[in-house]
Amino acid sequence: MLLPTILRWMSRQPLALLHAWGAIAGWLAYGLSPLYRRRFIAHAQLAGLSRAQWRPAVASAGRMLLELPFLWLRDARVPLAPHVVWRGAELVEQAIGEAEARGRGIVFLTAHLGAFEVTAQAYAERWGARCPVTVLYRPARKAWLRDMVDAARARPGLATAPATLAGVRQMMRALRRGEFVGLLPDQVPPEGMGVWAPFFGRPAYTMTLAARLAEQSGAPVMLMRCERAPRGAGYVIHVSRMAEPLPPGSHADEAHAVACASAINRAVEALVRECPGQYLWAYDRYKQPNPTMALDEGGR
Repeated sequence: MLLPTILRWMSRQPLALLHAWGAIAGWLAYGLSPLYRRRFIAHAQLAGLSRAQWRPAVASAGRMLLELPFLWLRDARVPLAPHVVWRGAELVEQAIGEAEARGRGIVFLTAHLGAFEVTAQAYAERWGARCPVTVLYRPARKAWLRDMVDAARARPGLATAPATLAGVRQMMRALRRGEFVGLLPDQVPPEGMGVWAPFFGRPAYTMTLAARLAEQSGAPVMLMRCERAPRGAGYVIHVSRMAEPLPPGSHADEAHAVACASAINRAVEALVRECPGQYLWAYDRYKQPNPTMALDEGGR
């Protein structure tokens, strides 16, 4: 197929060039799709942003797309570390020490913000040999793309868990081994796997999995976001703790599940406000969830 060949060629191009092409692609998508443009503006305005605050996110969305060949398909011998600066690495070191001492892992949360695909790879490259990470993902629908992405994400110290019940159990086992797991809590889950909770003042169907993993394993929750540096200079990963702890209680209680989801949404909102010009504002965050069939044993 021609497209895989093009993607592999793109993976060998300089990151600055991919980001330049991506900025053009972002503005083309914004200009050519009225639905995309309306959703983008509506979501940004819902968060109370001015045009000057959300406008950079148009190009950022394209950069996210065009950098994927580099992240997924670059030669395994080409490290990501030279492109990454860490802010809060001492918090990761501390968390790994605590995980080793307690025998239970850490739940890391990021968002559809900046280069979120970078976070797990960069973590695994730096700390994966000491404390592996398992990340939740939704398999691509097209077989050729699914195979390519699965192979690309299979890196030392980094495991992937599909968004299925089997994948959830895989993540729980990782936490009980004292390892890390990573999720995007602003991803709309299938029906039955979430609750309605406020996100920038509007009800959004929000996953309960992140809080359930922390609750059932006793693992603390930390936050991570990856910001693109200007002109393709690389990435800056920011690590922090949640400003407020998850409320105590049982997740079997729906009110408690909503309280936990609301706390996580507030944490995601805080991340987004730190870098609104790199959030995926056109992501359909407020859509109705799909049926739960995506979370059966086989993931289909």
